[in-house]
Amino acid sequence: MRQKVIAVARGERKIDVSQMFNISRNTLDLWLARQAETGSCKAKVAIGKPKTKIRDGERFREFVKQHGGKTQIQMALLWGEGVTQQNISDARKKIGISRKKRVRGIEKEMK
Repeated sequence: MRQKVIAVARGERKIDVSQMFNISRNTLDLWLARQAETGSCKAKVAIGKPKTKIRDGERFREFVKQHGGKTQIQMALLWGEGVTQQNISDARKKIGISRKKRVRGIEKEMK
């Protein structure tokens, strides 16, 4: 689609092209600038850091077994290495351990 838009944009006004393809004028300008800069209007490929700060799954499993009763903020402080509560939450989700603390058998005792 980007190539079609740029091909049409060469012979038409930018505002007409943006309305024709239902894209914003800013988007068209960005695509044209990328085309002029790199010779291609393709989207940039994201290359970044690994998404998780906790990379050692086995060590983390043992850590959760040992400190599972604590809050995620407390666990983050104990883990160290600049880990946040959200990092703990993401790592728990990744290894399939829920953060909910459910007491089993509570329904029987309440009846």
